[in-house]
Amino acid sequence: MDNITRANEFLLLGLTCIQELQPVIFMVFLILYMINLLGNGAILVIVISEPRLHSPMYFFLGNLSCLDICYSSVTLPKLMSNLLSTCKAISFLGCITQLHFFHFLGCTEAMLLTIMGFDRFVAICYPLRYMVIMSPQVCILLAFVAWLTSFFYALMHSVMTARLNFCRCQKLNYFFCDVKPLLELACGDKWLNQWLIFIVTCSLAMAACFLTLLSYFYIIGFLLFKHQSCSALHKALSTCASHFMVVCLFYGTVGLTYIPPTSTTSVIQERFVAVIHTTVTPPLNPLIYTLRNKEVMLALRRIFGRKLFA
Repeated sequence: MDNITRANEFLLLGLTCIQELQPVIFMVFLILYMINLLGNGAILVIVISEPRLHSPMYFFLGNLSCLDICYSSVTLPKLMSNLLSTCKAISFLGCITQLHFFHFLGCTEAMLLTIMGFDRFVAICYPLRYMVIMSPQVCILLAFVAWLTSFFYALMHSVMTARLNFCRCQKLNYFFCDVKPLLELACGDKWLNQWLIFIVTCSLAMAACFLTLLSYFYIIGFLLFKHQSCSALHKALSTCASHFMVVCLFYGTVGLTYIPPTSTTSVIQERFVAVIHTTVTPPLNPLIYTLRNKEVMLALRRIFGRKLFA
């Protein structure tokens, strides 16, 4: 019992202890964060202000852009401040709050990507009934369920982590508060927390990924068995390409972070994948959607071109 204490704060060891590299890393993350804010902010502006984009597909894209801004904001500001500061501590409450919102937004993204896959399935396979099936009320309900379910999923993780006892060494060998690094510091019974990660989290991620991929298999099967021309097939799949690229980025990094056991995953690999997942993927999303979507590109030119040259 002498080695167990109630944590008041944790020390985030960050990405590197080499002082000379920290300003360089800070500038890289600052640039990525600004690209994220500007890119996703621009998509939010055009989705709200452009009447031609008031459709289910762009409603969910707006949700995703808002989420990506928040997702990076959970980890990046604290990480950047630690890179320039000698005090790298985070309070216990701040740590649990960061953990909660990280899982809340991560789970919401998984569910939104699944809904967006279903939206493309309905649009391509049932075009005449699309606006009936994906009515504004249904879209709002789907988004609400995704956000609400994810909030309670994250609450489960944060409550279960907050009840743990921690050993006297409270140095967190990570750059933000997540469940797996915190479990390494925990003393006593933590099997339930590990079960939540490897069973609930992985099952939820795999189920969402499976349903997303199922939507695409149905789309491809529908187009092939309907004997559509190659040009029609190419046109239909090109509308899904941006979404599919985002899905691959998201689930690839999530899988490498949470599916392998902690004991067989190197610290360097875990940090690298986590950096890609939290800092690189969110600013890439708006670039992928704008570069591969003519409607978004035209809306950007209309809105921002008009304001620049007015």
